[in-house]
Amino acid sequence: MMFGIRKRIQDHLVERRIRRTRLVTKYGQCNIEFGNVKCGNQFAFLVDFWTTFVEFRWRFVLFFFTVSFTLSWFIFGLLWFWIARSNGDLTWQNPSKGHKYCVENVSDLITAFLFSMETQTSIGYGIRVITPHCSGAVTLIITQFLIGSIINCFMCGIILAKISIPKKRAKTITFSQTAVICPKKDFLCLMIRVANLRKTLMIGSQIYGKLLRTTNKPNGETIIMDQVNIEFMVDAGKDNLFFVCPLTLYHVIDKASPFFEMAVDTLHKQEFELVVFLDGTAETTSSACQVRTSFIPQEIMWGYSFLPIISRSKEGKYRVNFSNFSKVVPVATAHCSYCLHNMKGHHLHSINGIDNWEFEANDNLEQPNMTKL
Repeated sequence: MMFGIRKRIQDHLVERRIRRTRLVTKYGQCNIEFGNVKCGNQFAFLVDFWTTFVEFRWRFVLFFFTVSFTLSWFIFGLLWFWIARSNGDLTWQNPSKGHKYCVENVSDLITAFLFSMETQTSIGYGIRVITPHCSGAVTLIITQFLIGSIINCFMCGIILAKISIPKKRAKTITFSQTAVICPKKDFLCLMIRVANLRKTLMIGSQIYGKLLRTTNKPNGETIIMDQVNIEFMVDAGKDNLFFVCPLTLYHVIDKASPFFEMAVDTLHKQEFELVVFLDGTAETTSSACQVRTSFIPQEIMWGYSFLPIISRSKEGKYRVNFSNFSKVVPVATAHCSYCLHNMKGHHLHSINGIDNWEFEANDNLEQPNMTKL
């Protein structure tokens, strides 16, 4: 029992370490921080205040608007109190019987605050009413109405922008937990699987990848985040994907591929991160969005292929079985891309020598779970 607990703790620590070291998480968040940013550059966030507010968390947005409304009501309440005091409308000023009020029934600071709130929110109870005897009061009520309308419009715009933010649409695009390397069309290919969980399409979908690694130049320069383009495609091409059902995307490992010199026994010893991007436009909202995920060497399985997930029902409809979305099976695969073309018969052997088994990657991706078919 103690061994099992210790093993789970070690797995959790390994998972946390992997999550810290990768640039892009499996769910698309970028793991990066900025230090020593100059104050002048930070001022740019205030200049672009609209984007700043949209990117704020909901708790901060709600807090800001609560403070904005309350503060505006209080400030204008003070101004209404000042007008009433200047005109001698307050109770302690003992106005005469024929006194002409600027605002009726505003007799102290509390009633001035209530009149300010009723004016800005257009409540209009009818107890406290402005009169035409004070030009300053007329000017103030026009000013408060305009400022209140601006605050309302700004609040509604921020809320609508946050609700319709394209990141929410990206939540319904999912990638397989692992990538696989297996033969396809006389080449070794790196494959991933992507699915759209909504029936509405992503228009003009394009997918591409970036391989991030540390590169040492001959002149001694070290590039911490060297980026190499990785092209993905489906059988119909690589642009404008018909994304109506899950797709298996593949990258051909040829001589131009950074995976060409890797082999089954050296892949997991490499240090790189494969970041995959999917760009498209939501059919419903016409808003562009980007979905991201990443794969590290421990999440790439050499010598496996994805199980099929699309079938036809008896009624003739296409059916997608998502239970097989991330499941893989071993296939006969060469130990390296060079071996496939230069060593005769090398591609005819299975990497593990095991057939008729079904694999599904677990959470920590260190060892697949196996079930006999």
